[in-house]
Amino acid sequence: MEKLAHFQAHRLSIAPMMDWTDRHCRSLHRTLSSRALLYTEMLTTGAVLHGDRERLLAYDPAEHPVALQLGSSEPADLAAAAKIGESEGYDEINLNVGCPSDRVQSGRFGACLMREPELVAECMAAMGAAVKVPVTVKCRIGVDDQDPEQSLFQLVDLCAQAGVSSFVVHARKAWLKGLSPKENRDVPPLDYPLVHRLKRERPDLTIAINGGIGSLDEAQPHLGAVDGVMLGRAAYHTPALLGEVDRRVFGMAVEDVDAFRAVELYRPYVARELARGTHLAAMTRHMLGLFHGLPGARGWRRVLTVEGVKSGAGLEVIDAALAQVLRAQDERRARSLEAGEAA
Repeated sequence: MEKLAHFQAHRLSIAPMMDWTDRHCRSLHRTLSSRALLYTEMLTTGAVLHGDRERLLAYDPAEHPVALQLGSSEPADLAAAAKIGESEGYDEINLNVGCPSDRVQSGRFGACLMREPELVAECMAAMGAAVKVPVTVKCRIGVDDQDPEQSLFQLVDLCAQAGVSSFVVHARKAWLKGLSPKENRDVPPLDYPLVHRLKRERPDLTIAINGGIGSLDEAQPHLGAVDGVMLGRAAYHTPALLGEVDRRVFGMAVEDVDAFRAVELYRPYVARELARGTHLAAMTRHMLGLFHGLPGARGWRRVLTVEGVKSGAGLEVIDAALAQVLRAQDERRARSLEAGEAA
């Protein structure tokens, strides 16, 4: 991407989430927004350098703009993996400095790197020297007993000196001992004002904010204070909210994409993948929340969950699930009409 396009893409991005934001998930999200920046799940440099590259790094061309997130603390390995990511066509290479899981800590990367800002800067300098696409950092505001005002600014400043101009900040500390990864997403208090202050005091940097933002209504105030918002679980569990992103966040003169339209747009991708031997459930599991809050949502989820895992399941399962939603909506309309006539 050109620099301007890359900056604009950060206005709204979807967080890298392990076991969630695979290529099928990203393809679904792309049907809902043409502009949001999508991220892969975090991949370790070991996996990229020595694993099944074709499987791990595969993505559909429609996913652009899409970023590759890496996990490591070895500058040479990160440089080599970044180069591979660039050659595969990824628009950005991001370093994970935020994941608090024990497995990540044992590998000396993720959130524990908040304690080693000089090493992070060294990693970023190596990555930046290896590729022409943007290299970025996703971090926490600190870990454990760190003072966030010191830890966040030190990390950002050292990385900026190493050539990094774009950061995504999860506005919580991570507690490396005593809290599970799930608890680390909810328990430590959010400090949005600190991230807003980072942007005010470092105006030349691109700063996106992440953590606890559950809707586009909640995202809008942040977009007046920082350059972008990264949505995580909200985008995954209620993906239909992404159908308003192009209009509300990017200012495009387009119609919103509702859940029905998203299903229609996703079908050709599902058909192609089924023909390649991909199991239906690998794709439909990301669709479960599409009709969240609408009549028939429970039936939609039930059919996809029960029927989608069966051997040979195909597009007919999606059609059957959609029929549940349409039936429920027809029934609601009929009840409304009866109530109106009774009145």
